[in-house]
Amino acid sequence: MERSDTTPHRNGRQRRLAGSSLHGDNSGDTHRGEMSSSEAEDDGESLIRRPVSEGRAHRARLGVRGELGNVLLLLFLYVLQGIPLGLAGSIPLILQSKSVSYRDQAFFSFVFWPFSLKLLWAPLVDALYCSRFGRRKSWLVPTQYLLGLFMLYLSMSVNSLLQSEGGPQVVMLTAVFFMLAFLAATQDIAVDGWALTMLSRENVGYASTCNSVGQTAGYFMGNVLFLALESADFCNKYLRVEPKDTGIVTLSDFLFFWGVVFLVSTTLVAIIKRENEPSGRRGRGHEETQGVMETYKLLFSIIKMPTVFTFCGLLLTAKMGFSAADSVTGLKLVEAGVPKEQLALLAVPMVPLQILLPVVISKYTAGPRPLDVFYKAFPFRLIIGLGYALLVWWTPSVRHDGGFPLYYYAIVLLSYAVHQVALYSMYVACMAFHAKVSDPLIGGTYMTLLNTVTNLGGNWPSTVALWLVDPLTSKECRGAAAQSCGSPEEVGLCASEGGACVTTLDGYYVESVVCVLIGLTWWVWLGKKMRRLQEESPAAWRCPANRG
Repeated sequence: MERSDTTPHRNGRQRRLAGSSLHGDNSGDTHRGEMSSSEAEDDGESLIRRPVSEGRAHRARLGVRGELGNVLLLLFLYVLQGIPLGLAGSIPLILQSKSVSYRDQAFFSFVFWPFSLKLLWAPLVDALYCSRFGRRKSWLVPTQYLLGLFMLYLSMSVNSLLQSEGGPQVVMLTAVFFMLAFLAATQDIAVDGWALTMLSRENVGYASTCNSVGQTAGYFMGNVLFLALESADFCNKYLRVEPKDTGIVTLSDFLFFWGVVFLVSTTLVAIIKRENEPSGRRGRGHEETQGVMETYKLLFSIIKMPTVFTFCGLLLTAKMGFSAADSVTGLKLVEAGVPKEQLALLAVPMVPLQILLPVVISKYTAGPRPLDVFYKAFPFRLIIGLGYALLVWWTPSVRHDGGFPLYYYAIVLLSYAVHQVALYSMYVACMAFHAKVSDPLIGGTYMTLLNTVTNLGGNWPSTVALWLVDPLTSKECRGAAAQSCGSPEEVGLCASEGGACVTTLDGYYVESVVCVLIGLTWWVWLGKKMRRLQEESPAAWRCPANRG
């Protein structure tokens, strides 16, 4: 989830532990990063005057202990944020196990768009509030109450939405989970802004840690843990003595539990936690409020800059070549019989790799030309996409009565690990370039815009890729004369006549090849153009309002 708020922020993404390429969602390949340079500007002069000494470090450590309550509160709020995101990421796998169409999957993928579009309403969250109640609590409290109420509503209706006679009600599921994602994105804006004043200037860096750890833990519980505990096979194999037909928890139970947690915890925060600290307290960062219209005008002036406009166009098209691999592969594996909970559990061994990769890759992107790494990793990621297609093709032949052998999961895990190396190489390079070119006088807003465009550039191709799988797939009715399989109604007629619809050409393979060709074309013609942007002077990236 790219950070899409206009307050000083961290670059972020919707956290998908098992990855978009294996889970079938279209989260994009963005990830949590460091705080923007604009965060420290307000108190920059005072920080420079202070000597860096052992005594100061000791005071900072004491300060962390003194603010432990605030750190734990931030951590908890980010955990809450990750829960609805994790649940939204698990629904495509549940839908796929119920054999919904890929057009329905494409429609549901709009659920993941709010975190790519937060920039559209973040200025409102930042500028409109009730000062007596608190700038951030004015949005945080009602948003979390609504999240809790939506979860309670879903707990009573989700079974009927997933198990109706005509199949899952995808439109209604999309509407409800879209609202959950929208509210979670709004909560993210409020919590990010509150973190800057909740913690002292010496400890504000811990907000990024709370963000990364908290949202990761929340997503893990809402996705990986839930899918495992919801699976009857997993629970019977690992957690029970006597097998049962259902898992330990159901989706309805899980939603009800977290709905209650949201309501209770939000009430406690509203009553107990004061946002407005005494004015005499030293060390707190001061937030300047920028008007809504001024913020929108600033964003528009940045977009109009020739270099930024060109760069945004490249960011919006760069991931077309990866869309089939990233958004469809996981769903195809579930369609081929791979248990969804096993795919989810691939997240666990990936966590150390996801932590170490940015650290290692950043050594190669710290120089003046970080996009060289982006350019070099691009073709390898395209090749990995073809490897995913081969993996999907090979999967049915490996399956046996007991499921899949251990070596199959080892190969899947290795494939995903290699994919992560290419993905993070491109991501870290892109984020390093964002930091390099962003005008430091408006760093927060500038980087927010670039990060939002980057995330949107991953979401729209994934939605299109899901939408086109069915139209590109060819099926024929075997065993019944004069019948076809072009629509669900025709499939039913084929079955009623004693026939069976057989896939003669899978649209996923068509997309995999076409996406690689599109990606290679982009790499040859536009990739070099992106690299040349590194040669532009710093003045070419400076906002017109700050020149001179």
